[in-house]
Amino acid sequence: MSETMTVAGAAFALPKLPYEENALEPAISARTLSFHYGKHHAGYLKTLNKLVEGTDYRDEELEEVVRRSAKDAKAKALFHNAAQAWNHGFYWQSMAPRGGGEPEGKLKTALERDFGSTKEFRAAFSKAAVGQFGSGWAWLVADEGGKLNILATADADTPIAHAQKPLLTIDVWEHAYYLDYQNRRPDYVTAWLDKLVNWRFAEKNLG
Repeated sequence: MSETMTVAGAAFALPKLPYEENALEPAISARTLSFHYGKHHAGYLKTLNKLVEGTDYRDEELEEVVRRSAKDAKAKALFHNAAQAWNHGFYWQSMAPRGGGEPEGKLKTALERDFGSTKEFRAAFSKAAVGQFGSGWAWLVADEGGKLNILATADADTPIAHAQKPLLTIDVWEHAYYLDYQNRRPDYVTAWLDKLVNWRFAEKNLG
């Protein structure tokens, strides 16, 4: 398992992956995960640590940095790196070895209530992920009343910057899938839903 990135005096460290780098194969290769986690995710944190140095953001939790910097016109670069760091940490947990299949329990009930069926949810989620223009994310979120919705965000944007509760996410930046799927984003999204999506994590977030 990948080790936590420790940097002397750094405010934020790279969290451990919840599985080995080859654990998501064949849907996502160890090579892709190594680059994605070890270069991209780590890079956002490295830049973020430089940006927060000497500011009051340095002493806050990462989630609060995202929320506050989203409203700070002078902190756009800080927001982009903090949000990408947070989004990636959430994305790793949104997947599991031998994931996929059908949701169960209260999550299944909520999906059927708000989308009609789990099949209709899957179709809508796939459409949002595949249709996101350029780089971004697709999310399953819950609003304040508990209603479930699908949200697509561009670049680093994230539900927690808009007072929404994320349950799971898929990364549709090209670096998440290009080594394995080239330009075939629909195939990546299908494999992700078939074999990786972590319904238990989503149900836990539903509360």
